[in-house]
Amino acid sequence: MKILITGANGLLGQKLVGLLAEKEVEIIATGKGNSRLPNSDTFTYVTMDICNAKEVMETIKTHQPDVIVNTAAMTQVDQCETEKEACWDLNVNAVEHLIKASEANNAFLLHLSTDFIFDGADGPYDEEASANPLSYYGESKLAAEELLQKSNIRWAIARTVLVYGIAHDMSRSNIILWVKNSIEQGKDLKIVDDQWRTPTLAEDLAMGCWLIAEKQAEGIFNISGKDLLTPYDMAMMTCDYFQLDKSYIEKVDGSIFQQTAKRPAKTGFNINKAREILGYEPHSFEEGIKILHEQISNRKG
Repeated sequence: MKILITGANGLLGQKLVGLLAEKEVEIIATGKGNSRLPNSDTFTYVTMDICNAKEVMETIKTHQPDVIVNTAAMTQVDQCETEKEACWDLNVNAVEHLIKASEANNAFLLHLSTDFIFDGADGPYDEEASANPLSYYGESKLAAEELLQKSNIRWAIARTVLVYGIAHDMSRSNIILWVKNSIEQGKDLKIVDDQWRTPTLAEDLAMGCWLIAEKQAEGIFNISGKDLLTPYDMAMMTCDYFQLDKSYIEKVDGSIFQQTAKRPAKTGFNINKAREILGYEPHSFEEGIKILHEQISNRKG
């Protein structure tokens, strides 16, 4: 099997390339700029701008992948609100280019989506729940889902929630590292306790994508963590694991933060479908903290 990954330099892209390197598959990793991936002997890297329809069609035609996994997106929720044109181009128009290229080359397209297509009024959600996005980011991701559902190709959508993990170049933080580093530096933190999510370890999301790709399982799948938690819960569990001083943390509600885009109050996913059809089984959040800690320790070592 040949699998082409868009956004391969991102957190999920990196984890997916690493996971697939252990499988009997040929990997075509793509990104807008140069490769930032380690272990370059395990994959072929190709520069591809998914917002360029001609480039997408030519790249897919040249490499003829069996499966395309689209991990590329503009995911900064507030940035999407202020840069709507760029958001739509990357989150919607680019998906249209991938659909056309998939149709022309008979490829199976797996697209990543988000819990932010929901308004958070009655989460956790299953795959059949009605979408009602509160933000432009959510609107763009829902529009991309609708393009796939109307298309003539074989497709799957993997919806996920609050992905956390460590990129090999440590290029982005996550709630666990943020809490740990802040408290170790003696910083006071205000953390919300009125938003619920099922946080997803990046390695688990990569595994979910592989399980879909391997079976070319069509339809929508919720691929997230299994623990429904608030950011405050996550911070407390991080403190427990690392034996940090909890007095630095103040419990607050989301209304004290001035954010450009609205956030849904309670999302989170029911993952029974992915468990039953794919055999997907994510780590607990506590196990996720331990995995990140081991990764940091190995890097320092």
